[in-house]
Parts: sequence; structure tokens; C-alpha cells
Amino acid sequence: MRKLLCTLLCFTAFIQCVLPQTDRWLTRFEKSGGTETPQYDETVAFCKDLASASPAITWTTFGKSAQGRNLPLMIFDRDGLSDPDAIRQRGRIVVLIEACIHAGEPDGKDAGLMLIRDLVLKKIPIGFLNNLSILFIPIFNTDGHERFGPFNRINQNGPREMGWRTTANNLNLNRDFLKADAPEMKAWLRLFNKWLPDFFIDTHTTDGADYQYTLTYLMEIYGEMDSGLTKWASGIFIPALTSRLDTAGNFMFPYVDFRNWHDPRSGLITEVAPPMLSQGYVALRNRPGILIETHMLKSYQKRVNATYHCILATLEILANQHDHLKKMVNQADDFTRSEQFISQPFTLQFETLMSDSVMVEFKGIDYEVEKSSLSNGNWFRYGTNPVLFKLPYFYKTRPLIQVQLPQAYIIPAEWGDIIEKLRIHGIQMTALKKDTILPIRTCRFKNPKWQTNSYEGHHPMSLIDYDEFSENRWFPKGSMIVEVRQQAGRVIPQMLEPRGDGSLVYWGFFDAIMEQKEYGESYVIEKMAAEMLARDPQLKVEFERKKADDSLFAGNPQQILNWFYNKSPYSDSRKGIYPIGKIMDKELLERLKGR
Repeated sequence: MRKLLCTLLCFTAFIQCVLPQTDRWLTRFEKSGGTETPQYDETVAFCKDLASASPAITWTTFGKSAQGRNLPLMIFDRDGLSDPDAIRQRGRIVVLIEACIHAGEPDGKDAGLMLIRDLVLKKIPIGFLNNLSILFIPIFNTDGHERFGPFNRINQNGPREMGWRTTANNLNLNRDFLKADAPEMKAWLRLFNKWLPDFFIDTHTTDGADYQYTLTYLMEIYGEMDSGLTKWASGIFIPALTSRLDTAGNFMFPYVDFRNWHDPRSGLITEVAPPMLSQGYVALRNRPGILIETHMLKSYQKRVNATYHCILATLEILANQHDHLKKMVNQADDFTRSEQFISQPFTLQFETLMSDSVMVEFKGIDYEVEKSSLSNGNWFRYGTNPVLFKLPYFYKTRPLIQVQLPQAYIIPAEWGDIIEKLRIHGIQMTALKKDTILPIRTCRFKNPKWQTNSYEGHHPMSLIDYDEFSENRWFPKGSMIVEVRQQAGRVIPQMLEPRGDGSLVYWGFFDAIMEQKEYGESYVIEKMAAEMLARDPQLKVEFERKKADDSLFAGNPQQILNWFYNKSPYSDSRKGIYPIGKIMDKELLERLKGR
């Protein structure tokens, strides 16, 4: 703790005394007195300048945006290493720091540029870097970053101009980790799979209510992550980080929602993050990740400095914990490769228990609520006085949806886009070498419904209901066997189980199987329907019940005739059947792998 305080004092003296004499190394943020952030070209130039000044920095890129911009990456290793295997041979862990996934929230970019600069110029003692190396993405959403302007974040206090939340394709990258639509996300996943960083830091700025904390955080300690890593994060990392930041005056609290929006007095809620979000995704990959949310209404200078201190404190903790963290990460990976992993129920979705809470102290701001004469809604008006609230905090969770994992899933060869989705996530697969009939478990969907409004370029399914069954199914050569026991084993069921949290079914990648493709003309069906009713009294009872229960159906001739068509031998027997199969038998899997 004393070491951190000395570090922070040295940093302050450095900013005040040394940098004015070396203007070359001042960032845009510092030159502007903490009110501005640089655009893409200036950011890249500064990064390249640092790389040219220090052999410890490797400047590179890891892909291109939709508009063709390079995605920037800085690698800091005290020996100048830039290969993950070479770095790990030195016994170091790898920390990935990401900024500007939401490009209107650039706090992490400016904090990271200063931090890397201070490491390069040795204004921060770098002995702890014997134990870790840093990957720093200063701008992830590069296209959104260049949609630069003063009116991009209405709730946010600075900087003067900033980027836009989404990509050039209007996709929110922090909803894309699992479905991986954006070229930027595909590039990020390739980077992640290449390095498999041991720890992840994602930097953001909040929306929401007013309160005293400059820093809030999200970390997956509520059930989604491996139990060993969860114990390490909740029992060692978070207490150490909170203590260090409190000592430095940067009080931190978990990022929370309120039971009633904008109303802290209604109670605080924390939920398990879905894997479409960054910290939710890396948790499934057996890697702890912290998502930093600075408070939107604090000055930009205060937010950036708090982010700087949070990242620095995190790095120092990780350096001290590197052996223990490596051990826990390796154990988590070993577990997902084990038979034990698939022998127990796997939780696809959790729910927060709203019947069980603890009372906590929350550093809020006084506020009042009045009825708006304009919108007729509640108008929350925050004051300026700090208030210490005692509030119920709901954070305990329980499994909501669980499944028994198979030995493997099998994806038919014709679903190449789904195969490619899994490949992007680094998921290992084995191709069938010849056409094969296999016993599988699968399901048939019933009464699917979709959201009316588009969300992230899709119309997600709002009702996913199905009946499971077993069948022998023919699979063509080239179909992919996806064994669950592998490093990315927690990601696989979330993608392929229909009720996975943000599954490919949910996002609509299998919508085509729900569609009826053949129909009967009325002059054919009218006669056929009458004959069906005449020879099947039970069908007549079912038909009359359907009309009585559904007035819209009863008044729609086309629906009535189509109902009879779907009761006939001409209907599509494969409509609504999930093309993904589950292989439950271990011996069968081993035989298939040996082919």
C-alpha cells in the first residue's frame, strides 16, 4: 500500500515538474488541462512515437474496421518480447487492457496512453513488470471513434468532443462478443485466442443515476465463472483493489442497477453478465475480467485519473499474484477439458434472487422526485449534497436454466456459417470423413416468436420453446463434431443450446428452419380437409376446439386451410427441427474421432 502511495506521489510530481519541460511526451489530455481527447491519427502517432522511443514497446495492429482503419495494439514487455509463447516462457502472465469499445467513453484510452508512457520513461517503478506483460488496445471501435463531435454523449461531463457509441455499421461491440457479427469483433476474438490473456480490463463510462463514486466495477463473481477463479477474484483481487484505491482516495463500488430506474432508494441489483458482454464472455473463457465504469457526471480529468490509478493498482496486484493466478487459470482450463465438467448440470442462465438481500452503505447524492408536467413521468432532480444511504443490495443468484451437457455437438456441413462462428471463437472441431448415420438428441421448436423491433441488427427470438427427442440422422461428410471438453467448453453450450444466454438460435441464425416453404391451394385443400374430417372424428373435435379458442384463426380461411395442410402427409416433416445434434455416448464419440 505504501508502495502504491509513493508511486502516485511520484506520478503527480512527474506531471507537474518534468513533463512541462518535455512537451513531446504530453498527451492531448494533459495539454488541454484534462478536457480533450485525441482523435485516431493523433493517438496512433503518439503510440508509434512511444514504440520508437523504447524497445519495450511493440506497435502493431490486429485487424481492420468496417471502414478499413487499422485496429491498434501496443505490446509492453520489459524485454521487448511480442510473442505469447516467448513471454510465457519467461514466467509472465499477460494482461489485456481495452479502451474505446464504446468510443464516446475514451477514459481508458487517455489513462492507458499516460500509463504506458510513464512505464516507458520509467516514471513508475517497473520492477513488477518482471511478472507480467501488457496488451493495450487504445481504440477498439475505431470507426465510431472518428464520428467525433461534442454532442455524442448527452449524459456525460466531457471531454469536449468524443466518438460515437457504435461502429460504422451501427453495432454495439459490447453486445457482440458471442455472436461476433462485426469485423472488429472477429479480429478481437482472433487476438484473444492467439494470446489467451490471463486477465482482462475493459474501460467504460456510466449512464444512470448520480452518486459520489468516481469508479464502479463489474466482475463475474456471481456464478458464471469457474469456481476457483471466482474465489480468487472475490476473496483476493477485489479486496486488494478496493483497499488500494480507497487509500488513494478513489472510492470504488460495484456497478449496480436500481430496482426502480434512477431511484437508488428502491434498492441495488447486480446480475450475472450475459456472454455478449465483455466480462461475461471472458469469464466463460476461464479468464477473470474487470469492467471499469467511471461516473459520467464527474469531470473528465477526475475520471481519467481514477482509471489510471485503477489500472496501475490492478497491474501491481496481478504482478504479486501472478503465480497464483496462473495456477487458477490452468486449473480452470483443465476442468473444462475433464469428464467432470460435462457430468454435472451446466447453467445457461441465472436469475438474481429478489427475496434475499443484504444492507449496505451507498455513497449517494441527495435527490427528489416530482411529477413532470411535460412527460407525465417521474423527474429525478439531483442536488449537490452527499448522502450516505443504507440500502438493500440484491446480488445472490441461482440457476434459472440448466442443461445436461453432451459429449459433443454435431453441426451439419451445410451450416458453414455456424461452423465459422465457432471457429472464430477458437473452438476445436473434428470433421466427419464420410457420410454417417448417427444416433443423436435434438429438438423441434414450437410456436416460435420474435421481437418486433430490431436489436443489434437482428430480430431475436422472444419465445424459445421446444420438445426434445432422439433420432438416427444422416450427416454428410464435412459435418463438424464439436467436443465439449476443451478450453472454450463453457462457450460452446451458450452458443449451441437454444436457451443459451444469447445463443445463435436467439439471434436468429436458425430462423430459416422455422419457415414453411410449401403450401396447398384452396381448391385442393378444401376437398382434402373435408375428407380428413369425415374419416377422423378426433380431428373434427380438435378443429372445433381450435376455432373456439382462437377467434382470429376461426375468421381466417387461409389459416384454416393451412392448418389442415399441416395435418396432412404433405406437410414438411422437418420444419422446426434443430439441425444441431447432441452426441451423448462417449464410446461413439471416441470412434468418430478415430475415423
